[in-house]
Amino acid sequence: MEETPPSLLALTPYLLSRVGKAARGRVVEQLAARGLRLWHMAVLAALADFGSQAQRDLATRLRIDPSDIVKILDDLAATGLAERARDPADRRRVTVTITSAGRTALRELTAGTIDVQEEIMAPLNEEERAVLHTLLRRLFTHLSEGDGQR
Repeated sequence: MEETPPSLLALTPYLLSRVGKAARGRVVEQLAARGLRLWHMAVLAALADFGSQAQRDLATRLRIDPSDIVKILDDLAATGLAERARDPADRRRVTVTITSAGRTALRELTAGTIDVQEEIMAPLNEEERAVLHTLLRRLFTHLSEGDGQR
C-alpha cells in the first residue's frame, strides 16, 4: 500500500486538490455516460438559474473562452438541450435558451452529482458537511472576487 508523505498531508491545497480531483472524476464519469462534459452542465445550470441570455454574456458569466462556448452550445443544440436564436433587434447577438429537455437533463445530472457528493462526503455528519460547504463557498467567493483563478 502506498503511503502519502506526511509533509503533503499537512498542506491544505494538496488535500483540496486530491479530494477535488476524485470528486471531479466521478462527476465526469456520470456526465460522460450521457455524452456530456462539465461545461455542458455549467451552461445548462446558468440558463436554468438566470434565464435566456446572450451567448457572449453566458461565456463571460462562466469564464469560458468565446470560441469554446460555440462548441459547447453546438453540442447542446444538437442534442436538443438548448436553443440559439438571433436577436431581431441586433442580428449580431445570439440568445441562448434552455429547452424543456435541457431542464430534464439538468435535473438528472444534478441528481447524479448529488449522488457523487453523498459518496465523497460519507465520512462527515450533516453538521460537518454544512460547515465544509460554508467554508468552501467562502473560499470560492474570495477567489472569484479577486479573480484568483490562475
